[in-house]
Amino acid sequence: MPSRSHDPTRDHLVIVGNGMAGHRLVEALLKRDDRPARITVIGEERTPAYNRILLSPLLAGEMERDALTLREADWYAEQGVELVLGERVEEIDRAAQRLTTDAGRRLDYDRLVLAIGSRPAMPPLPGLDLEGVHAFRDLDDAAALTRAAEGGGNAVVIGGGLLGLEAAEGLRKRGMDVSLIQRDDRLMNRQLDATAAALLEDELSRRGLTIHTEANIAQLVDDGRGHVAEVHLEDGTRLSAGCVVVAIGIVPHAELGRAAGLEVERAILVDEHLTSSDPAIHALGECCQFEGQLYGLVEPIWRQVEVLADRLCQHPDAPPVAGYAEAPTATKLKISGVALYAFGPIDPDADHEVLVYRDPAQGDYRRLLLRDGRLEGAVLYGDTAMGPWYFAQALAGTDLSACRQALLLGAADADALLDESDSSPSPAKEAA
Repeated sequence: MPSRSHDPTRDHLVIVGNGMAGHRLVEALLKRDDRPARITVIGEERTPAYNRILLSPLLAGEMERDALTLREADWYAEQGVELVLGERVEEIDRAAQRLTTDAGRRLDYDRLVLAIGSRPAMPPLPGLDLEGVHAFRDLDDAAALTRAAEGGGNAVVIGGGLLGLEAAEGLRKRGMDVSLIQRDDRLMNRQLDATAAALLEDELSRRGLTIHTEANIAQLVDDGRGHVAEVHLEDGTRLSAGCVVVAIGIVPHAELGRAAGLEVERAILVDEHLTSSDPAIHALGECCQFEGQLYGLVEPIWRQVEVLADRLCQHPDAPPVAGYAEAPTATKLKISGVALYAFGPIDPDADHEVLVYRDPAQGDYRRLLLRDGRLEGAVLYGDTAMGPWYFAQALAGTDLSACRQALLLGAADADALLDESDSSPSPAKEAA
């Protein structure tokens, strides 16, 4: 399909998806004078955009529902943005540049952004369709799990990653007896080394969670009335479960793009400006795929938003805007009383220098991976205050050789040694 030149200040931009990515894009566009003249946002959920990151403290009873709302519906109207809630886009007619919702609404667009997110990944397990089996993805899921926890009882959470741990701790705080199933040999195996994972498991076990690692589920068992009653593991273990939460990952919503004839692999393929194979259609966030990468954390998506906002406001005769590029991201765990910070590779290779600090009495652990004096990865448990400093040095590619002996102790000490090294005359300066 040939590209068309657009004057953004005369365009009608339609954003499909009123989640965190779509809303962030609206906020970014409203800051620009050359934004599209008309902006319409369509959301499948019936509530305005909210902060999904806070679903975990909401489930744990640490936060009220209203605290999650990013903007009330009236705000959109005040900004001149048309907001359509409770409708799902079912068809995109690329030739006519028109979309149709399940309510029969038809909208023409000049530019279209698909920010339709993802759905929970569901394993092919017998009994997964029983009542009492939940995902943990949106406000309805959080409300359903809160109701399920009202009567106490037993719950099983499938998945030992970030979301699974947060769901398990939330249900425990609601009064349930919770077992957590992790297929790998350690919790958060994509972010933590064995030592940090063991410290985390010990802490959660002390709180009352029962954790099964290297565990595989055989089936979910019916109570005879269509409701889940037990979870059977392949080793023969039987776990009582009136509530089961599946939190093993996400699957990008790519069906709408595929049906419209866009190029799709695991998600909708985009270039560095978040443009799909149709130059009038962009994809953003969890539903897009760039250079083989998928997205589930907000940091890269926020950077995508800024790139796309620049692109949507670009005039035809303006120079090219900067494109999106991959960059490292850091992981934090949102469980009250547990502090984790990690980035970079988990397992060292032969060329890594490994620095380790551990204080068993305080429960603190830090492990750094350096290559040629430059920090590539870090895992922090307990005291994570230095995490952002480590991350900044890694992003900058700073040679930390001069402060190696202070790296595990404190950012101030390390900075002082770096400053001293920078102020010392180098052999080249002395020769000059």
